[in-house]
Amino acid sequence: MRRLLFITGMFVTALVLFQYSTLPHGRTGFAFIFGGGVGSAAVAMSNANIRDNSKSPDSYVLHDEPDEFAGSDSEEESSFQNIGVKAADKAQRNSDDIFSAHKNSNLNESSISTMSVHHEKDLQTGNDDDVNIMSTVEEATNPIAISRKDLPDEDSYLRSISEFRTDFSNISNFGIPTKREATRNANKLRVVSATLDDKSTMARALKRLNVKPMLISEMVSMLRQSAGSSNSLRPRWSSVRDRELLYAKLEIQKAPTTADTAGRTGYVFRNISQFKRSYELMEKTLKVYVYREGEKPIFHQPKLRGIYSSEGWFMKLMEGNKKFVVRDPRKAHLFYLPFSSQMLRKTLENNNSQSHRDLERYLKNYVDLISGKYRFWNRSRGADHFLVACHDWAPKITGQPLGNCIRALCNANVARGFIIGKDTTLPVTYVRSVEDPGRDIGGKPPLQRAILAFFAGSMHGYLRPILRHYWENKEADMKIFGPMPRDINGKRAYREYMKSSRYCICARGYEVHTPRIIEAIFYECVPVIISDNYVPPFFEVLNWEAFSLFVKERDVPKLRDILLSIPEEDYLRMQMGVRMVQKHFIWHKKPAKFDLFHMVLHSIWLNRIFQLKTR
Repeated sequence: MRRLLFITGMFVTALVLFQYSTLPHGRTGFAFIFGGGVGSAAVAMSNANIRDNSKSPDSYVLHDEPDEFAGSDSEEESSFQNIGVKAADKAQRNSDDIFSAHKNSNLNESSISTMSVHHEKDLQTGNDDDVNIMSTVEEATNPIAISRKDLPDEDSYLRSISEFRTDFSNISNFGIPTKREATRNANKLRVVSATLDDKSTMARALKRLNVKPMLISEMVSMLRQSAGSSNSLRPRWSSVRDRELLYAKLEIQKAPTTADTAGRTGYVFRNISQFKRSYELMEKTLKVYVYREGEKPIFHQPKLRGIYSSEGWFMKLMEGNKKFVVRDPRKAHLFYLPFSSQMLRKTLENNNSQSHRDLERYLKNYVDLISGKYRFWNRSRGADHFLVACHDWAPKITGQPLGNCIRALCNANVARGFIIGKDTTLPVTYVRSVEDPGRDIGGKPPLQRAILAFFAGSMHGYLRPILRHYWENKEADMKIFGPMPRDINGKRAYREYMKSSRYCICARGYEVHTPRIIEAIFYECVPVIISDNYVPPFFEVLNWEAFSLFVKERDVPKLRDILLSIPEEDYLRMQMGVRMVQKHFIWHKKPAKFDLFHMVLHSIWLNRIFQLKTR
C-alpha cells in the first residue's frame, strides 16, 4: 500500500511540474487533454491591458484608441471601440460571438486572416480613419473584416456587421510592410475576415437591413403633427417674450402666397412664403441670451476645423453676434448653452471619465448651476433653451439632462431619439479653410457630367462595404471606391469626381450623418442619401425631395437602375435645385443673409415658435 501511495504521489508531482514548465500559463493538464479553458479563447491580445471600469473592474481592453480618433465618418470615433471581458469564461463567450457571424458560411482556413489597424488622416473629409496595413495584399484579396464592436449607440444588428478597409497607410511609396512589422502590428488586434465573394456572408449582411425605415413622407407628417402638439411643455408662467413669439406664429401662418411659391425657385422650399416671412420676423424680433457660465475648453472655446466644426462655427458666430445676442436675459426669447460636445468627450476622457453617464452627469451639473442661479430654465423647464452639438454621442448624452431643450444635432436619427418638430438637424460640414469656408465650390454644367454616380471613403459601418461589393468595378459610369490617396493629387481627384458626377452617393457611416451631403451640394452634384431614418438639415423649410434622392439601404443592389430610371428633365430640375440651396450651407466669417449660421438659428427659432403653448 505504501509503495502504491508513493508511486501515485510521484506521478501527481511529475504532472504538476510538467504543466507549469511546458504548458501555456493558466491551463490545466485536463484542459490540455480535453481542450477548452481560458487559453483557448479565439481572439485575444498578448499584451492585454487592465482598465479600471465601474461596470467591469477586471475587464481586458483588447483595443483602445485615443479620443482624437473617435467619430462617425471620421475624426471622433475609432473603428474599434473597447471590447472588454469580465472573466475567463466571458472571454471565451465573446470570442465565440465574433465567430458566430460565420456559422454555416463555408469559410476555409485561407479566408481567415489577422489584420492590424492604425489611423490615417482621411483625405476627403479630414477624418482620422482606421486603415488596414496590408495595402497591395488587400487589393488582391478584397477582405471584409467581420468584428463584434462595442458600439454603445448601435443596435445589436449593427454590431455584427462587417468592416471593410482599403489601405493607403503608406501612400508615399505604396510600400508593403516587412514581415516583422506585419507580425508586430498583427499582435495588436486579431479579427476574423471573409472575402466579399462569399455570397452567404453578404446575404446575411443584407438580411440585417430588412428593418422598415421611416419614409420622408412619414417624417413630413410628423412635422405637421408636431406643431402645438400635446407633448409641448407649457411655461409655468407667461411672459412678454412668449406673447411676441405667438404673434410671430400668427404672422407666419397667414403669410400671403406669392407667385414664386410654385415657380422657378419656390419648389425647393416647403412653403417659401412662410419661410420668407419667418426669416424676416426672426431678424426683426429674435433675441438670444448666451450663458457665460462654464469653463474652457468644454465651454466658450469653438473648434473651427474637422468633421465636427459645425458646432464650433455656430458657437463662434453666436457668441460674437451683436444683432441677436442680448446681455439682459429678461429680454431673450431663447437661451444658448455654449458647450462643445466634442470637447466634452475629449476633456472628460482625459480625466478618466469614459462612459455616457459621466458626460450626462457633467451636463446635469451644469443645468443645476444655471437653474439655481437663474429662473429662466425653471420657467420653461428648458424648452426655450437650445444646444448645438455634432458629436456622434450628442443625442445620447443630452437625452436626459437636456431632453426638453431644442437640440441642433448632426446625428439626427429619428429612430434614436431625435424629435421632429422640436430638434433640428445640424449640417455636417468639413471646413477646409477657416479664412474662406466657401472656397472652391461649384462644378461642371449638367451636360458635361459624364459619371453617373460617385462615392469614395473609408468603409465605416455596415452599409459601405455592401455598396462597394455591389458597385465597385461593375459599371464604367459607377465610380465607387474605398479611401482615395491622402495627398494633394488625391484631394484634387476627389473634388473633380464630385464636380464631374451627376449623382454623389452619401452613404451613412457608423451613424446616419455624413459630410458628403454638403460636399455634394458644394460641387453641384445631386445627393443620393442612403441612410435610413436620417432627417436632413433644415427639414422644417427645405423640400429635400426636390433636389436630392433618398434610397433605402436595402435597395443598394438596385442603385444603378434607380438612377437610370430618373428622367432627364427631373435630373436637371434637381441639379438646379442643388445650386439654389447651396448658399444655405456655407459658413462666413461675418454671417451673411440666408447663410448656414442664419439657417441653423432660423430652424431653432421656428421650432420654438410652433412648439410654444400658452398658459
